[in-house]
Amino acid sequence: MGILNLTPDSFSDGGQYLRPEAALRQAERLLAEGADVLDLGAESTRPGATPLPLDEELQRLLPLLRELLRWQVPISIDTYKPEVMQACLELGADIINDVWALRHPAQGALAQGGPSAEAVVAQHPNCGVCLMHMHREPQTMQSAPMSGDVLPQVHDFLAQRAQALQALGVARARIVLDPGIGFGKTVEQNFALLARQRELLALGYPLLLGWSRKSSLGAVTGGAPAAERLHASVAAALLALERGASVLRVHDVAPTVQALKVWQAMREQAG
Repeated sequence: MGILNLTPDSFSDGGQYLRPEAALRQAERLLAEGADVLDLGAESTRPGATPLPLDEELQRLLPLLRELLRWQVPISIDTYKPEVMQACLELGADIINDVWALRHPAQGALAQGGPSAEAVVAQHPNCGVCLMHMHREPQTMQSAPMSGDVLPQVHDFLAQRAQALQALGVARARIVLDPGIGFGKTVEQNFALLARQRELLALGYPLLLGWSRKSSLGAVTGGAPAAERLHASVAAALLALERGASVLRVHDVAPTVQALKVWQAMREQAG
């Protein structure tokens, strides 16, 4: 899954692809390098990020989405707003990737009697959905991260959210789970999730992992800034794959694809 941030303030590449021409060039590059899915996001959810007005998010997303849909490639939309989900799914987007796991109190939609995020996804029976664990919210998640053993807390949250969605009629096969690396966890907790990632497979859903350029990688590599975390990102992606990840969400597609090919060649010979 290739990351395409249409934002001025994302932690790693904010502002690089805000203009439509630059975003299209980057989308083409990600696909040429081997991305299977493009994940479009128009609102940053980095620690401390300011919420984006609905109209501005739609203005960033919809023109690019209309163009990319002509390319006939799978498109994921990184959003928590039901109005944005509705608009993108009606155009033809394939996946909703929600850091709030479809539980954000979308006041605009609810106040006007509109559908919740859960209802929007349930009303589109062909879309996939990724449910992510996030502690607190982007504005506060790293100022007061989780405490205690992170694995059972993440496990139970994801199980509950997946069950709630199925209760609305969403087929189990449409659901992917993401433990939310960096979203309200300490460095140690993030690596505990990696070390014990296989325990989440017991839930019976595919796992999506997003380690790419995360600050925890910088913390264990001498404080490397986001732009210099490529090697660490590829290493984390491979470790996540070995521990059962089905989807890897990355900024740097070509190096990750090369590493996966080496891993696959080894696996083939291992029998």
